[in-house]
Amino acid sequence: MIGRISGRLIDKRTPEILVDAQGVGYEVSATTSLWASLPATGEEVSFCTHFVVREDAQLLFGFIDTEERLIFRELIRVGGIGPKVAMGILSGMPAMDLMQTLMREDVTALTRIPGVGRKTAERLVVELRDRLEKLELGTAETRAEHLAGAKGSFTDPLREAESALVALGYKPQEAAKMLVGQDFSSNPDVADQVRQALRKVMQK
Repeated sequence: MIGRISGRLIDKRTPEILVDAQGVGYEVSATTSLWASLPATGEEVSFCTHFVVREDAQLLFGFIDTEERLIFRELIRVGGIGPKVAMGILSGMPAMDLMQTLMREDVTALTRIPGVGRKTAERLVVELRDRLEKLELGTAETRAEHLAGAKGSFTDPLREAESALVALGYKPQEAAKMLVGQDFSSNPDVADQVRQALRKVMQK
């Protein structure tokens, strides 16, 4: 099992990143939180991973912290939820928000995540609400501090945020419209800006 990768960031094209770890290039599918926290290419990175082996592929999935990975592992235990669907869910809603939504049994909010229909949302609530409540996870405030302290070097945070939304399944025009009115000059935190855009869509 490959549980963590540390090395030099070679390339990042949402949602995929490429990391050189001691001469080996690892292709990793990253959640929105991890991708948005990445530094510029050429700099050092370190993050948690989950390794999946299938008959036709070996896949690596990257997470900003162990808590996000833990929730991912709970998601893929649900019938009909594979790793790629689980990554889409985590990229559509931050891990702690997802946990709270499941415990509130808010099926409607879950269906606003791209790719999650009502039946899938109901299955997630039934299978995960009790399991997630028992997990020893940090508070939402702790995660916010973690994100705020993550390294980042963005020449154009608006474009980074648009790319992240496109990776979640939105069309480029939709992504641009979702970010209209958000102040990137005073708040260049891409992960936070993407979360705000997703919240606005969910509230409509």
